[in-house]
Amino acid sequence: MEVEKMDENEWKYHGEGNQSLVVSHCQRCVVLRFLKSPPNQNKTSEEILHHLQNIVDFGKHVMKQFFGENYVHHGEIIQLPLDFVRQLCLKIQPERPECRCDKDMDTLSGYAMCLPNLTRLQTFRFAEHRPILCIEIKPKCGFIPFSSHVSQEIKHKVCRYCMHQHLKVANGKWKRPSKYCPLDLFSGNKQRMHFALKSLLQEAQNNLKIFKNGELIYGCKDDQDCVSEWNELARHLKPFFFPSNGLVSGPHCTRTIVKELIHVITMALLSSTDTCRAGDMKTVPISQGRSYCEASAFNKELVRNGKHKLESSGLPRGCLLYKTLQAQMLDMLDIEGLYPLYSRVEQYLEEFPEERSTLQIDGPYNEAFYEKLLDLSPEDDGTVAFALTKVQQYRIAMTAKDCSIMIALSPCLQDECSEQRPVVPTSKSRFTFSVSVLDLDLKPYESIPHQYKLDGEIVNYYLKNVQAKEDPVMSNLFKENEDCTLVLHKV
Repeated sequence: MEVEKMDENEWKYHGEGNQSLVVSHCQRCVVLRFLKSPPNQNKTSEEILHHLQNIVDFGKHVMKQFFGENYVHHGEIIQLPLDFVRQLCLKIQPERPECRCDKDMDTLSGYAMCLPNLTRLQTFRFAEHRPILCIEIKPKCGFIPFSSHVSQEIKHKVCRYCMHQHLKVANGKWKRPSKYCPLDLFSGNKQRMHFALKSLLQEAQNNLKIFKNGELIYGCKDDQDCVSEWNELARHLKPFFFPSNGLVSGPHCTRTIVKELIHVITMALLSSTDTCRAGDMKTVPISQGRSYCEASAFNKELVRNGKHKLESSGLPRGCLLYKTLQAQMLDMLDIEGLYPLYSRVEQYLEEFPEERSTLQIDGPYNEAFYEKLLDLSPEDDGTVAFALTKVQQYRIAMTAKDCSIMIALSPCLQDECSEQRPVVPTSKSRFTFSVSVLDLDLKPYESIPHQYKLDGEIVNYYLKNVQAKEDPVMSNLFKENEDCTLVLHKV
């Protein structure tokens, strides 16, 4: 693809994160990712190139090993004409949210990452002559800490996401807590997964978005009227799920379409479209952490209805949720057990700052870096090497906890569906689909102190303002479910 020959008007603002800004092409299934920096703090071209190369190498040599070949798209670095970049920046600036404009898009180096547009089908190369639906889910952490270093018992009962919701509401980030609990989604139990996805649709926050032909049509509105938003969503989705029948409007129509959507998402999440064995995490230890969260609205409803036995179906080993959970569980010590090891590394670096590059804290993220991650020995021998290994494993786990899963769907006619294409059937339609993972930049080493502080704030707020007000009878009822465990086996 010769980007320099394309007019800047053929590109549009796609979105951005803390460190980068993304534009997508109006016709081709590609995006460009540019780094950002605060005003007057521009990095040199060499620094930009090095940063981008680290991102590419990390995806290529590390995350592909955990998730598998088909799920990770690491992209490539390209150099663009500076005039093209400046004109593009001027074009998209008015479209950027005000809260994101505190940082400027890099217009000086000319370097960018060229990536596939994951709102489009990735698995098969054929003419996209039909509309594409894409669901982006940020599932968050799917397990409860099992580390003996955890100091507050509540962390063994309530997941980080459910506790954090209350602090976010108190700080004004969201108006109300979501009923979504990651452990329900990661359970593999379809009933729990359906509840989790419905909860995400009701309170999307920044954990769910839906795109139609690359355009955002649903998600991230805190003040949304759920009924009217669902009706509007159903209007967009009806041609996908009920292309020719008489289901036109009304609450029943909306509920039916949303139910079909949830079914398709669930089946895609439980599917395996990657035969690569590298992503099977052969060295993850067996964990006896519980498979449910006491704060889950699903579980509370079961208890209220007198049903105290939770069924845990488990995830198929080849599906992306399973691989994501395995990578997340590299956080074996919890931040409370990890922080002293981080301090050990920091003390060493204060004495020997020249060793930072040798320890590969800032890269290069190559095969040697990946091999060191496979040492899962729990025995602390007091060395810096042990501490660094656990720190790097924690950074991988945090990356997996904050990644996004993209499910792209396209209607598939009977004669187009073949054994080579994964297909999900619904009541009236069939979809070919692809599943991908993105937001796989390695979490910064320097963010560990912030994570340690935030963990304490989340737990303390929950203990003081939420658990103290909970009905103690609920806790007693949950004890009957103590026999439910999440068991992850070696492959």
